[in-house]
Amino acid sequence: MGLNSVTLSVELHLPVAQSLKAKRSVVQSIVRTLDGWNGVAAAEVDHQDLWQRTTIGVSVIGSDPANVEERANAVERHIWSRPDVEVLGIAWHWVET
Repeated sequence: MGLNSVTLSVELHLPVAQSLKAKRSVVQSIVRTLDGWNGVAAAEVDHQDLWQRTTIGVSVIGSDPANVEERANAVERHIWSRPDVEVLGIAWHWVET
């Protein structure tokens, strides 16, 4: 049985961020939450120099594809539920080894 993984590229607009410090607070909150989930890793991967825009990369791994998909869906629900961000787009990329 192989290892399955999905990566999510999450493009966000942060309308409340009026400085890089305010943006970091929102981004770090999202990343810390997702990093605490089993089999999930997250990091800001683009737009680090812009106040109100970011891209967060998320990787979800596991041996069971259904479980990986379930956790990736939970990541999406978490992002969409945040009142302090506007989702510009989320792209999924499956990798199977």
